[in-house]
Amino acid sequence: MGETRNAYRILVGKPEGKRPQGKTRRRWVDSIRMGIREIGWDGMHWIDLAQDRDQWRALVNTGCIMNTAKGTKRENGIESESIQSNRIRPIKITAVGDGMVGKTCLLITYVSKRFPTEYVPTVFDNYADNITVDGQDFNMTLWDTAGQEDYERLRPLSYPNTDCFLLCYSISSRTSYENVVSKWCPELKHHMPHVPIVLVGTKIDLREEDPECISFAEGKKLKQKIRAARYVECSAIKGEGLQDVFTEAIRAVMKKPPTVRRTCSFF
Repeated sequence: MGETRNAYRILVGKPEGKRPQGKTRRRWVDSIRMGIREIGWDGMHWIDLAQDRDQWRALVNTGCIMNTAKGTKRENGIESESIQSNRIRPIKITAVGDGMVGKTCLLITYVSKRFPTEYVPTVFDNYADNITVDGQDFNMTLWDTAGQEDYERLRPLSYPNTDCFLLCYSISSRTSYENVVSKWCPELKHHMPHVPIVLVGTKIDLREEDPECISFAEGKKLKQKIRAARYVECSAIKGEGLQDVFTEAIRAVMKKPPTVRRTCSFF
C-alpha cells in the first residue's frame, strides 16, 4: 500500500507539476514507469508522454493525470489509504432524549443487527462505521447519552463536534413527547444552536397494542414546531426504520445550509 501511495505522488507530482530537484531525465522516466506499473495503467502511451516533461506538467496541471490515476486505482481495487481518507467524510451523530425512550436499544440494534434481550446499559459505547449515502462515503460515529436528571451536568460533554442530533421520544410516552419542547430543545439550543436535529419517534410497534399512542401526524406536527430537519419513526425490536434514521441524519447534515443553519426553535 505504501508503494502505491508513493507511485501516486510520483505520477501526480506537485501542484505545479514540477519534478523533484536533482533527478536526471533517465531517473524521471524510470520513476514514471514504476508509477505506471504500480497504479496499473496499460500500454506505453503514458511512458511516451513522460518523455516530454513540459507536456507531462501540462497534463498534471489540467487534472488529467490525477483523475486517471484515481479512476484506475478504484477500478483495480487498490486505491490508496490517503485517497480513501480524502473521500470519506467523518460525521458525529449524538442521540438525546428522555430516559427509557429506547435510544440505547436503537443504537445497539442498528450496530449489532440484533435487539438486546438481556442487559441494556444506561449509555451505549461509542461506535464508528463506514456508511454510504447517496453515493458518498461517511465515517459515522454514534454517541449515546443518558436522559436522566442525574446526568444533566455530564451529558453536554458529549455534544461538542456533533454534526446531527437524534432527538428521541417514545410514541407510548406523552411525557417524553412534551419534553422535546420543554427540556431538550432548550438544552440543545443552548449548547449547540447550529446543529441540525432529526426527530425520532421510537417504539412504533406499540401502536398495535395501544391506540392512544402518539400518532405519526402528531410527530410531524412536533417536527414543524421545533423546526427539525427530519422526522423518522422506528421500532428497534422489529428492526423497522432503523436504517432510515441514520440515512436521514446524514442527509440532514449534507443539506444543511452553509450560512443559514437550522436551529431548534419553538416559534
